[in-house]
Amino acid sequence: MMTNGLKYIKFFQELNEKTPLLEYKLFFNENSYFEDPFHKVVGVDKIYPILKGMYANFYNPRFEINECISQDHITYIRWKFLYQLNKKAEVDTFVGISRVLFSENGKVLEHVDFWDTGLNVYEKIPLIGSIIRYIKRKIHG
Repeated sequence: MMTNGLKYIKFFQELNEKTPLLEYKLFFNENSYFEDPFHKVVGVDKIYPILKGMYANFYNPRFEINECISQDHITYIRWKFLYQLNKKAEVDTFVGISRVLFSENGKVLEHVDFWDTGLNVYEKIPLIGSIIRYIKRKIHG
């Protein structure tokens, strides 16, 4: 039998633009909390458009799961996010960690993502990126 964490990992690896809300509801409900560096929301009806939005903002986004550790009702997932800005762009990636807390009935109580927005987003914006890289060089000597 597959644990909650493993079922959830399979869901994220198979997630795509056609994944229906009904499938999200297998894991999330109106009390599920989701947080990443840009969002803090509660409820499947707010989580769904965030994850669905990846397909509007990127070409061919997907998650590769590299590691997973589960204990009791908590699962830590180390993942790589792969995406392209458009069909002709090179594939870009970044790594993150998710901490997922499950309820007794297997629903997600909390999903919190940890990843570096400076390195993976802000440094890639031309003007802001050059300022951030300059500051980092000054800090690191």
